[in-house]
Amino acid sequence: MQATNSQSSANSGLNLGLFTIPQSLLLQMGTVSVMMLLLAEKATSETLQALGEASEELFRGDRLPILDFPEQNLEN
Repeated sequence: MQATNSQSSANSGLNLGLFTIPQSLLLQMGTVSVMMLLLAEKATSETLQALGEASEELFRGDRLPILDFPEQNLEN
């Protein structure tokens, strides 16, 4: 009975007819893709936060030129 269990675990994986992809390779590919998605999410959130801070600085008016307004005469 052990021979059939070891044989089935040795042949486990994705059988595509001509060749079989082992489970360890599928697990590695899945792990890498999830880790890449996590890194992309972190980079995207940092980029969006920096973009938001830059637009906030722009609309705050620190970098806008000072305009000279004509003085109003109070005399009529």
